[in-house]
This record gives sequence, C-alpha cells and structure tokens, in this order.
Amino acid sequence: MNNTVKSTFILTLAAMIWGFAFVAQRSGMEHVGPFFFNGVRTLLGALTLTVFISFQNSASRAASRNASGDKKDLLRGGLLCGLVLFAGSNFQQMGLVFTSASKAGFITALYIILVPIFGIFLKHRTHWNTWIGVILASVGLYCLCITEAFNIAAGDLVILIGAAFWALHILIIDYFVRRVDAVRLSCAQFIVCGAFSLIAMPFADPYFSAVSFPSFESIIAVLPAILYAGILSSGAGFTLQAVGQKYANPTVASIIMSTEAIFGVIGGFLLLGERFTPRELLGSVLMFAAVILAQLPLGTRRK
Repeated sequence: MNNTVKSTFILTLAAMIWGFAFVAQRSGMEHVGPFFFNGVRTLLGALTLTVFISFQNSASRAASRNASGDKKDLLRGGLLCGLVLFAGSNFQQMGLVFTSASKAGFITALYIILVPIFGIFLKHRTHWNTWIGVILASVGLYCLCITEAFNIAAGDLVILIGAAFWALHILIIDYFVRRVDAVRLSCAQFIVCGAFSLIAMPFADPYFSAVSFPSFESIIAVLPAILYAGILSSGAGFTLQAVGQKYANPTVASIIMSTEAIFGVIGGFLLLGERFTPRELLGSVLMFAAVILAQLPLGTRRK
C-alpha cells in the first residue's frame, strides 16, 4: 500500500469517527457546558494515548526516541496545536448550543476553503484539480447538510470562527508531524487543550449552563457522550489525523476529512432510522468525486 492510499484510508477513518461524534457533542450540551465537555474529553484522550505509549514495545525505544524528534519541537508543537485545538473545539462546542448538528457540520467543514487560502501565504502549491475539488466538496456539503432556508445566526458565526481555527490546526499539524512522533504530538496537544478548557470552565460555562460545575447526575447523563468524544473522537480521531497528514497535502487532507459530514448522515441512518434524500445522495456523490479529483497524480503524469 503506497503512502497516498494509506493516508487517504487513515484520514477517511478519522472523518468517520468525527462524523458520528457530532451527535454525541450535540447531546452533551443538554447536560454540561462546552468547556467542561471539551476539558474532560481531551484529557481523556490524552490518558488513552498515554496508556498506548506506555505499552509500546521496549525493543523499539531507540526508534521511538528518534521518531519523537527534538523535544523542543514536541513541546512547541504540543503547545501551539493544543492552543489552536482549544480555540477550535470550544468555539464549535459553544456554537452547538445554538444550532443543529447538521448545520454545525457544514459550517465547520468550510475549513476546506480556508486551508488552501491560508496555504497561499505559506507558499503551498495547490494544483487546479485540488481547487475544483474544494468547490465540489463545498457544494456537496451544502446539499448534504442544509435542508432548510440558510440564514446566519449568532451560533453559526461562532462555529465559523471555529472553522478558521480548524484550518490553522491542519496547517500546524502538517508542519510538526514531519518533525515529531504523531502519537506524542496528539497526547501533548490534548493535555494543553484540556488544561486550558478546565481553567476557563468556571468563567465561561455559566453563560451556557445553569452552573459553572455540573452536578453528579449531569455527569452521569453525559458520560456516554464524553467517553465516545474522548476515547474515539479525540484519542483515536485526532491521532489518525496527525498520522494521515504525514503523507498528504494539507488541502487534500482537508477535503478527505470533510467527508465527516457524509458519515454524520450515515450515522443518522444507522442509529436513528433516518433516510437519505435525493439531495443528500447528490451531496455525497459530489464529495466523493471531490476527494478523487483532488488526488489525481498530475505531477506524475507531467513527468
């Protein structure tokens, strides 16, 4: 399996996990505030990865040290990625208090437009087929997620701000994952994000829930959502993103990961008995076409 196919498979798996997570994140807001939810889920993700790292084969210690790269890069990458993850995840979670999960999925996935635009300033090369893929994916997302009249509310703007941070997160991950071990980088960013979220919780969460610290009953009620979001969405999903981006162009990676919207609809079909509409089928076809088009080996053909 070559690196392109491998990265596509890994990033698609991450998108599938995130697609199912939107329902968990939305339901979690019925019981706790966004900063408590994100603080606990990311620290749970860090704990999951810490256990994984501790059980690595002792015979590969030297290789692990080399793979983890310079400790300064790991600390710097963990701090930067963690701060951007803190901003992106909490803006998204705050917006979910005021808007639907499907609409939030569409607005969040608009990072597929922002990534290549930001990449221009970083002198990233983006081929014409990738730009067409971005446009196709955006149209597909609209068909897939927006079924009513589209109007911008306050919660939507908050999620759009979060989308800008998700775009930055993809670009920063792209930089550091080539220098440090992806699993350790993910673990470090979760610790930073979780710590800052819990520090902000008593000041910010009262604006979204009745109290700054949830009751025992609320914690029990939100536990399934936090377990999924912490172990799978954070622990597995963001680590798969870091591993998959090692061999993928950031813009192509953003298009692949935006298919989380498709998996969100599939989750509704499998878990909630919802049915695909012709519009949703069209959106899914357009998004899959965008993923394929964005990865056409134009450089190889030109050579």
